Amino acid sequence: QVQLVESGGGLVQAGGSLRLSCAASGRTFGSIAMGWFRQAPGKEREFVAVISSGGGSTNYADSVKGRFTVSRDNAKNTVYLQMNSLKPEDTAVYYCAAGNFHPGAPGYGMAYWGKGTLVIVSS
Repeated sequence: QVQLVESGGGLVQAGGSLRLSCAASGRTFGSIAMGWFRQAPGKEREFVAVISSGGGSTNYADSVKGRFTVSRDNAKNTVYLQMNSLKPEDTAVYYCAAGNFHPGAPGYGMAYWGKGTLVIVSS
């Protein structure tokens, strides 16, 4: 069992930066992939970024590539999403998730989800 709690969301102007954190509980954190997803108003939840269990492999949605960076600190049971050059279209609730990431699977194959943190980017 893994419990996830996101933090770091807020209101930021376009071009600004935010860093989201996701604190995880459970002894399996270091052996499981972690991902970030987002859901904008009126839209489906979408993939943002994923990082492998050891942190050596990452993957990003094309829309955030070059602007967002996912990282993890397994000693602190925490995964991060550094978001730079934010755009109004990045406005969404951002969710942290853990599991066996598969882009074509229901829920992207992620077994555990946090409750989300809201990011609003003003123009």
